[in-house]
Amino acid sequence: MIEETAKVIAINGRQVIVQSTIKSTCHSCHQQDDCGSGQIAKAIPHKSLTTEFTTNINIKVGDEVVLGLPEDIMLSSAFEVYMLPLLGLISFAAVGQFTLVEQWQLHELFAFLFALCGAFCGFYIARYRQKNSKVINNLQPKLLRKCANTIAVTKI
Repeated sequence: MIEETAKVIAINGRQVIVQSTIKSTCHSCHQQDDCGSGQIAKAIPHKSLTTEFTTNINIKVGDEVVLGLPEDIMLSSAFEVYMLPLLGLISFAAVGQFTLVEQWQLHELFAFLFALCGAFCGFYIARYRQKNSKVINNLQPKLLRKCANTIAVTKI
């Protein structure tokens, strides 16, 4: 489960609106002072995302909560989006090369165009599969739990 903390900014009955800050990975890198990307990441302000959840958890405005997204669903979705167009391209290219060029003695440009058609077919199949309501619901983050209350330390 991929987890991220977010802050509750509004509550309306069972509807909870949370805000999460997008963090750059440059802050965890040891080369951030020597890297141009690290310098840019320091200069640009962090963006924040706001999303709404329905929950039965007893929380109030200002609480921090943990959001989660299943890794396996996200990885399988990413696999489909990247691999289906690639597999369509390769398979149509092989069929186009063998059929159009080797059998019918046409120019290789036709095999190339046939391969592009395969890539587009793979893209549209992936897009159709990602628009499935079950996939859309599974890719929505879930509000997992409330973070433990922290106590501010004023003296050490």
